[in-house]
Amino acid sequence: MKAIQVISLTLLFVIAASAQIFKAGKCPKPAVQANFDAARYLGKWYEIQKLPTNFQVGQCSNALYSLKAPGVIEVFNSELLDDGTVNSILGTAKVVDPAEPAKLAVSFSENQPPGPYWVLSSDYDGHSLVYGCTDFGLFHMELSWILARQPTLPEETIEELHGILSSFGASVDKMVPTIQEQNYCSAMNQ
Repeated sequence: MKAIQVISLTLLFVIAASAQIFKAGKCPKPAVQANFDAARYLGKWYEIQKLPTNFQVGQCSNALYSLKAPGVIEVFNSELLDDGTVNSILGTAKVVDPAEPAKLAVSFSENQPPGPYWVLSSDYDGHSLVYGCTDFGLFHMELSWILARQPTLPEETIEELHGILSSFGASVDKMVPTIQEQNYCSAMNQ
């Protein structure tokens, strides 16, 4: 039993040091978007806020979703790094269970298992709230993004989406804003 505790604590420190959000206990099971329509979700989304991750460290982040094949969405994420270079990655998202089409599994590499991408709330034209959580024994790691069709989102909408996250104990206090200012992000458009 002590070996499991040592391994769990070591894993917690490694993940915590890499800016991931790690919490004790199992993943929560929040409700996802009812009657999710993937076709309406396609297109460009700007990142407004996120929980910090070690794989996404830039600003001006956006995602472009397009239909790759029936039931498969192509995901193209890009961000502007501090050195002025654009970092991008291509992946796919697939519905895990047709009974819950708002629960997607996203993969950016054949060498890694897909990660959860759950659309908790979206009006398709303005905002989207995404959450993902992975269990690691005694702990879980959570991810979350607030996305918008435009580079800004009204504060009252952000507060409403924070309320959804708070309702099941997500780390709203750890959400960080993403810079989307036109002058700063101009390198993304070249």
